[in-house]
Amino acid sequence: MQVHVDTWDPSYGTGFEATDEADSDALRDVAVELPAESWQPLTPAPECRAPRTVLFVDGVRRIDANVWLVDGDTVSAGLCASYAAGVVRCDHEARLVEHTVRRGLFTTGVVDGLEVAGTSGVRYPQHTTAKDDPDALRMAVQDQLGAAEVSVAELARTDAADDDDLLVVDGPLRGRTHLPRTLGYVKSQERRYLPPELDPVVTALRPGERTPVFLMGTRWQRHAWYLRLPGAQGPPWAGIVRIECAAEVPAADAVALADRSAVTLPRFASSEHKEPRAPQNLVPIAGLERRLRSRLGDARLLRRGLRAAAAAPALVDVGAG
Repeated sequence: MQVHVDTWDPSYGTGFEATDEADSDALRDVAVELPAESWQPLTPAPECRAPRTVLFVDGVRRIDANVWLVDGDTVSAGLCASYAAGVVRCDHEARLVEHTVRRGLFTTGVVDGLEVAGTSGVRYPQHTTAKDDPDALRMAVQDQLGAAEVSVAELARTDAADDDDLLVVDGPLRGRTHLPRTLGYVKSQERRYLPPELDPVVTALRPGERTPVFLMGTRWQRHAWYLRLPGAQGPPWAGIVRIECAAEVPAADAVALADRSAVTLPRFASSEHKEPRAPQNLVPIAGLERRLRSRLGDARLLRRGLRAAAAAPALVDVGAG
């Protein structure tokens, strides 16, 4: 009997969260690079090198207040959220090159946003949602955050001096597949996508090794592969991340991107003594998250200002706004 203690801080869930829910239709083809019977840990081709520039894209969100919109007998739930997205450029140094901070009032009701009392122009414009249950409201915030991430990524690519770069998006690649030389970086494995007989290939990976490329997807498809980062000790899936690229990328190019990810991403792995989600939460992404959160503003001050704004006479008849 072996007992492993995951280095991943449990307040963030776990680095590997298998579910009992079957997702057999999510896997399309394991034989993109190698047939299943030939699967084994792979190292990058000897001629493969890291790009001159790596661009890391991430976003953060925060629920600032839950709200209720009352119009006669109709009561609609909503929430006020702040969210930010940014890009860190890593070449000879790491620096923030693009960022945006946005806010929104998400609800099915009708109101002309909320302006925070006691501030200079801090406002939560309305985003109308189809439903007002908590999951739908939070998904609407996530959708807007995704759009903000695409926006800053496109700006960073426009400003790039050459095309010897790699754009790494923290999270799945959904909605970003049109961006060239782009990888989705999924650090928490919440669902198994491979047949059980191929799991031992994943757990046998050594730092810097990857699995063969496979095709996955239900409503949208993408190429994917697993990679183990350095520094992880303990559980079989410790330090394992899933990398994605667009399904439209030719198989040979997807394999080349897989090799390039294996020579690039391990050098950005975080250390346990500095990062509670080590090694998966890469150093530039962790730094970007901290910078973005610091720009969301003081949550307590915003909440007090929202309460004052909601109590203003002009907003008593909020349903008619």
